Amino acid sequence: MEITRAGTQPSGRGPADWFSGTVRIDPLFSPPDPARVAGALVTFEPGARTAWHTHPLGQTLLVTAGCGWVQREGGPVQAIRPGDVVWFAPGEKHWHGASATTAMSHIAIQEKLKGLAVDWLEHVSDQQYLPGPTS
Repeated sequence: MEITRAGTQPSGRGPADWFSGTVRIDPLFSPPDPARVAGALVTFEPGARTAWHTHPLGQTLLVTAGCGWVQREGGPVQAIRPGDVVWFAPGEKHWHGASATTAMSHIAIQEKLKGLAVDWLEHVSDQQYLPGPTS
């Protein structure tokens, strides 16, 4: 058994290669092999977002605070709020982040396949992001 005490893991800044804007990542769990699942609390300041990306085994987001936006390739931008759970299927190209005016936090959970949990792609342009949700 291992207990990781709250506040014992350092926060990190979301790398500019993977995020636009100010993003803080607080690791929650990442057990050693053969376990494959990992989780982090990710906080996006207003306007911050991920780059487009995919996950080989999918990703689950549990929205904990604020108001955010998500989009899968070819679909509309949708608003997400505390209590919402978002599932992205394996290989589904998507992005997620805060709304233009409100910060958003979520717990992100994903599994590794052959050591890889995410495949980062191009940044989400302002033209893709700024229209926001259609409804």
